Amino acid sequence: MRRADEVDDRVCRGECRRERRGVERVADNGGGAGRGSTGGLGTDQRTDTMAARKQRFGQAPPDVAGRPGNKNVSRNKADSTLGRMKRRAARLAAVVAGAAILFCAAVTVEAQFRRGGFGFGARTATAKDFDGSFHFCRIVFRNSIQGDGGGWSVDYPRADINFSIRLSELTKTQVSHDATGEPNHLLVRLTDKELFDCPFVMMTEPGGAGFDDQEAAALRLYLEKGGFLWADDFWGEYAWSWWVGQLRKALPATEFPIVELMPDHPLFHTQFEVKNVKQIPSINFFFGGGRTSERGADSAVPHARAISDKKGRMIVLMTHNTDYGDSWEREGDDATYFVNFGPDGYAFGIDAVLYALTH
Repeated sequence: MRRADEVDDRVCRGECRRERRGVERVADNGGGAGRGSTGGLGTDQRTDTMAARKQRFGQAPPDVAGRPGNKNVSRNKADSTLGRMKRRAARLAAVVAGAAILFCAAVTVEAQFRRGGFGFGARTATAKDFDGSFHFCRIVFRNSIQGDGGGWSVDYPRADINFSIRLSELTKTQVSHDATGEPNHLLVRLTDKELFDCPFVMMTEPGGAGFDDQEAAALRLYLEKGGFLWADDFWGEYAWSWWVGQLRKALPATEFPIVELMPDHPLFHTQFEVKNVKQIPSINFFFGGGRTSERGADSAVPHARAISDKKGRMIVLMTHNTDYGDSWEREGDDATYFVNFGPDGYAFGIDAVLYALTH
């Protein structure tokens, strides 16, 4: 295959030779072949000149930038100036429309947050939802654009349902069920009075949470009155730092230090003997290559950390660089995933909930 410049050279050699021969002929003829006796153009050259004029007259004038004009402007062809203008206008309209959609979505989410409707056929709990039995209560929270998390609804609702079923099967805990036998699991906001009817609450992906002053005050009051919060499924140092910053609005570091839980802590032995903190990835990440650390070296080590009140009672459990909720949610999705992570996920989860309810 020849290069483009070689093809151009070959074409030029042929054309240029013909042009040079024409020039040489004119010079040799002393103007006889190129010009008539009056010194004007010969018949052939007059024909060529008239054709060139017609070609020029058929072209549009240059545009304001000095570019050659396009006679197809009025026809709105793809390469016309008008066509380019319309494409730019269409792109601008698409950007504006996208921004409007995002704004409307944000307004809708905010309205749903205020009203308590969250999709999935879900709503926040009311006083009549509590019947004296155990309910898996999940915290609904706003996500901050500065945080790092997928939102409160990650693993919802199957993790809540599956865990409730296993808790009722593997322990003597009386779990609330509806008329069809499904567990009654609930959604609550930090500012809902129903929060205080939940002795145990869970947050998922807390690395993206954003607390205002009212929510922070409500969380502190809930924990001081005997509540227990488990925050699970956030990965890497940035998500950890952001979460701790939000948590410190409710529980200042000077009063509530964070400690690492060692395997000899009673929580690991409440019912099942748990030897360590299992790193559990999401099912999608796991099947993307069989790895478990979702943020690579930044999340290589899983942690269980805790905060206790002034009397030594644990009030916050945080499982970082691991996703216990997914081991419950995905228990029926794939046998390989369940065998690798399901038993460990349920063992630690049941130990944690029983510990929360009995201490």
